[in-house]
Amino acid sequence: MLFRQLEYLVALARERHFARAAQACYVSQPALSEAIRKLEDELDVSLVRRGRTYEGLTPEGERIVLWAQRILADRDSLKSEVDALRTGLSGRLRIGAVPTASGAVALLTGPLCGRHPLVTVELRADLRSEDILRQLQNFEIDAGVTYLHRVREGFRTVPLYEERYVLLTEDSSADGLDSRSEATWAEASRLPLCLLAETMQGRRVLQEVFSEAGLRPSPRVETDSVAALFAHVRTGRWATIVPSAWLNVFGVASGMRAVPMAAPSRPVTVGLVTLARDPGPVMARTLMDLARTAGVTAAFDRLSGSAAPGH
Repeated sequence: MLFRQLEYLVALARERHFARAAQACYVSQPALSEAIRKLEDELDVSLVRRGRTYEGLTPEGERIVLWAQRILADRDSLKSEVDALRTGLSGRLRIGAVPTASGAVALLTGPLCGRHPLVTVELRADLRSEDILRQLQNFEIDAGVTYLHRVREGFRTVPLYEERYVLLTEDSSADGLDSRSEATWAEASRLPLCLLAETMQGRRVLQEVFSEAGLRPSPRVETDSVAALFAHVRTGRWATIVPSAWLNVFGVASGMRAVPMAAPSRPVTVGLVTLARDPGPVMARTLMDLARTAGVTAAFDRLSGSAAPGH
């Protein structure tokens, strides 16, 4: 059995098409097909359901793909460990994050790359919580930043901060919040709101907070884009509710202001997540160690304070 055969099988499971899998592996389609057939012969089991076109993996193939992903991930981890012992930490770290946590990721990748100049980072910052956990299990990413209350067994976590919210609105007294140190959820629900789409985890968390207060907001605009929320508020017609962590990314533009929201009755913790493996990949271990001392909570506390009116 060769690593190359396992790579081809994993690519086929991911692409669900022989030609695309071959292209992803930089080989011809006949070469990929023949390698997978040899793997089937060696394991004495059918892995792929074949017809005129690719029809998916057999149940046995689905199980073997999980082993292939683990074996390839362990091979890569072994190489990274040896490289780290010889020349220091190097290679590519793949991080997945929910959109609301992009500011926290920046507070981790900066110190990481500063301490380890041979490390590069690939960030996927528009994932759902369930996508992050699935990609970790499939060894498609090395670490994730997401809501920890969605994390189940089989993962290691490091809390980074508790999500706090600010009401982002135009800088005027029209909403009656001109000199207030915080806004209530009831007050926010009465404003013309632009919020994330209901399919996004950040919106679902907001809905839970509103529900706890007995409120049901009716946003006039919904979007899957963080930038679109800020763009709508800048027009002066809309308000939105965003995590204070976003201010680390977007700031508060001229003509806008951020008023801290009254604390939700149930705090939501955002943290770093990796797959529970022993020994874990050296890149993931290093990031976890850094997260424990990064001071993300303190950084976001400063942002929340500077967002208050008069600061």
